[in-house]
Amino acid sequence: QRSLMLINMSPHELQLAWLLWSLLLIIIWGVIYVLLKNKESKREMFLVSLWTSLLGFTEPLFVPGYWNPPSLFDLAHRTGFDIESLIFSFGIGGIAVVVYESFFRASHEQIKSHEQHLSRHRYHLLSILSAPAIFLFLLIATSLNPIYSAVIAMVVGGFLSLYCRPDLKKKMIASAFIFLGIYFVFFLTLIAVYSGYVKQVWNLKNISGILVSGIPLEELLFAVSFGFLWSSVYEHLTWRRIKAQLKRSSV
Repeated sequence: QRSLMLINMSPHELQLAWLLWSLLLIIIWGVIYVLLKNKESKREMFLVSLWTSLLGFTEPLFVPGYWNPPSLFDLAHRTGFDIESLIFSFGIGGIAVVVYESFFRASHEQIKSHEQHLSRHRYHLLSILSAPAIFLFLLIATSLNPIYSAVIAMVVGGFLSLYCRPDLKKKMIASAFIFLGIYFVFFLTLIAVYSGYVKQVWNLKNISGILVSGIPLEELLFAVSFGFLWSSVYEHLTWRRIKAQLKRSSV
């Protein structure tokens, strides 16, 4: 009977699914924010969330080639844009960048100006711009589904960030897998409430079609690559580094 849940839902209820799922992510964001003890980590989380929310404007690149969600006011179907993507991007950005601080006691310190001129930092700007540049190149020059272009761009951009900032290695690797775990559980809630939603909304014929516990493989690849790259963005842009990486915190 659960398999018929979507069939019995009204168009209005279908449109609310993506909104409710995005709002659940904001609840997770809020819980992590409240539990953070470090004021700078809270500032980091909020600022990066604001920056990341702009990624919601890339939604037309993924609709309908990757997925085609019924959205509030049916905006995704009519324009390619939707409000939910802005909310979703805000949520994942903040969570990915501070998830390491949520699990381990860590504080930041400013990198001194003379250290910023070390040989590795010559490629600082290149590493920051590499992910969007690679994504745009793959988008224009290849026929890859945009989700694969995004994953490749974030993985390459992440390794370039590691080259410039090897001090962030532990944070980036740990964040990739912690964020993957959070995203996996988060996605399972969608499947549990809206059985069959994935097969209706994701364009599985254009991607691998592989489902892991009902979750498209591409979503998990996105999660681990996003967590890997995005966890370093604050330190990269503000010339900060992790000063202390001690015991597991109470969060």
